[in-house]
Amino acid sequence: MRLAQHLFTTLSCLLLLLQAEAQNSPAPLKLVDILLTPDSKDWIYAVNQQASVEVTVLQYGVPQEGAQISFEVGPELLPPDKKGELTLRKGSGKLSVGTSKEPGFRQLVVKTEINGKTYSNTVKLAFSPEKIMPTVPMPADFAAFWEKAKAEAATVPLDPQYTHLPAYSTATIDVYLVSLQSFQKGKRLYGYLSKPKAPGKYPVLFSPPGAGIKPMNPQTGFAEQGFISFTTEIHGLSPQLDSDTYKSISTAFGDYWLNKLDDKDNYYYKGVYLGCVRAIDFLSSLPEFDGKNIVVTGGSQGGALAIVTAGLDKRVTALAAFYPALSDMTGYLHGRAGGWPHLLAPRQQHTNNTPVKLNTISYYDVVNFAKQLTVPGFYSWGYNDNTCPPTSVYAAINAVKASKTIVITPISGHWRFEETNQQSLEWLKKQLK
Repeated sequence: MRLAQHLFTTLSCLLLLLQAEAQNSPAPLKLVDILLTPDSKDWIYAVNQQASVEVTVLQYGVPQEGAQISFEVGPELLPPDKKGELTLRKGSGKLSVGTSKEPGFRQLVVKTEINGKTYSNTVKLAFSPEKIMPTVPMPADFAAFWEKAKAEAATVPLDPQYTHLPAYSTATIDVYLVSLQSFQKGKRLYGYLSKPKAPGKYPVLFSPPGAGIKPMNPQTGFAEQGFISFTTEIHGLSPQLDSDTYKSISTAFGDYWLNKLDDKDNYYYKGVYLGCVRAIDFLSSLPEFDGKNIVVTGGSQGGALAIVTAGLDKRVTALAAFYPALSDMTGYLHGRAGGWPHLLAPRQQHTNNTPVKLNTISYYDVVNFAKQLTVPGFYSWGYNDNTCPPTSVYAAINAVKASKTIVITPISGHWRFEETNQQSLEWLKKQLK
């Protein structure tokens, strides 16, 4: 009887906790929605073709008759060439987005005010995006520059150091914190290694990180799918530092992507790119490696590094990259959006639009690594991404001559659907030999 009462009390407390958590969690729906529906089902138009968007303002899921909207239309991430206001008499109305004379994207930004609060939404439409060509030049000594850098890094002993992490390991997966020497003696690269416990030979997977200086946790999902995975950070910091320490480092360090941009031989990303190659050195040295399959995958900065790694290291057999950053960064100098970190956006041009910095960018732009790819790739991105704008991503992926599988989810921004994640994983499995 006492046990039953104890169980009843425990379950009642748990139910109350779950109810409180649900009450305090963010609402899954928006109070006011602005639906933007292009008149092309795939959001793609031909150059010089007129495009329009149906605008509907919903409150509680119901079109709001007489809703007042303001709107701006123009090239992606650049000043608008058209502004206006419109009353949606029946809760919806059609707006012209115009057209583009060149391959690229135009965007529509719509705002409305209801009960003193402003709501907004954005949609981007593509015009012959398969014809978007890169703007960044290819240095004549690009291949020689990187071959020399890789050769120098290869002379540095890896010196891997392992710390087993029982708290993150599972019944079937062992997780380790790994530190190894990167491109110079004393420069360490940290990451989490996840390995299946069952004896055998396995494909290896390298997963570089997105942008930022922040803590990270191990990912055991790839190991559960039969890979030995190595998920790294890029700054030479232990990923187990607490968040306050990371925050203070990030604040003090600032925008690392600007560090020595005026020196191509010592630019910050040189060590990062070489660190990715060293990660492949490490994975391919593991006794459990099957000796055949090396894949890389990531999103944003991680998507960029996946392409860079596969472009630099011919041991890589396949890659999956989501909305890669650092792509066609010179786009802004040609009247269109450039890639993250937007080094040449109008507000940055007074400091970064110099011959020496443009020269450095050409050695590190993802476009020029995409041109080096020789293995199959899975690439996915959305059109509503303002961080890694689709114009810049298309410029990179259109430059790929190797086999490519492209999955576009136009409605997504700087994120991806779980269905697309699963699709990329199944694709990677099919590439295994």
